Amino acid sequence: MLSHEFIRNAYLAGTFIALACGVVGWFVVLRGQVFAGDALSHVAFVGAIAAAVVGIDERVGLFTLTLGLAAVMAGLGRRAQADDVTIGVAFSWILGIGVLLIAVLSTSASGNNGLIVANTLFGSIFGLSAGQSLVAAAIGLGVALAALTMARPLLFASVDVELATLHGVPVRALGLVLLMLIGAVTAEGAQAIGALLVLGLIAAPAGAALRVTARPYLGMALSGALALGAMWGGIALSYAIPSLPPSSAIIGLAVGAYLLASLRSTIAI
Repeated sequence: MLSHEFIRNAYLAGTFIALACGVVGWFVVLRGQVFAGDALSHVAFVGAIAAAVVGIDERVGLFTLTLGLAAVMAGLGRRAQADDVTIGVAFSWILGIGVLLIAVLSTSASGNNGLIVANTLFGSIFGLSAGQSLVAAAIGLGVALAALTMARPLLFASVDVELATLHGVPVRALGLVLLMLIGAVTAEGAQAIGALLVLGLIAAPAGAALRVTARPYLGMALSGALALGAMWGGIALSYAIPSLPPSSAIIGLAVGAYLLASLRSTIAI
């Protein structure tokens, strides 16, 4: 299996995307910001479509719009933590723009438009080049390291925001950085497993980890390990079963881990 270059590229990119999703996702679930992650995954799709309409690299649209709207949501939200109203407004706006851009794209004569839409929605981890895989790995590693670097103060701000503020913790700045990290991992993950499914790799392993342990650093490590296991297992499973899309296999394993953790918690109670 590893003799194929596209498999090696998939494992290189997928490993670090999964680690970033697992670590950042733990904070997303802890802080109840899954809805924000869902909104940003839709923004990633619209960003790719916008890039196609303008005629530039879709990665430019992915990251520009996703990071930009993450910053806007942080600015509108209380203490840079986007609330449901802020996310709902962003959702409505971005979906309206998305419908308009799809209509514009459908009138284009380019034959690649359908492929661009499909790749953005469902990902193309087996289609990543060596250069794209290196960029994805670098971004994933950077996001994971950034999240781990600010893990202690962010945990404090997540558990007791009032006390953290009194102790001088930069709560608003941390909230902004976290939303930007969610935006970055969503934009990069959309290229690999798709805008429709990337939220599953962010939320499912983290949700499973939080059901298994209340210890923060152990939970982060477990979330990263589960996301990594889902990524590695999904790629291998898709290679063994050619009719099974890798994105579906990856998310299926991630959701399976969450279901098992939920069942374990229910039996323990």
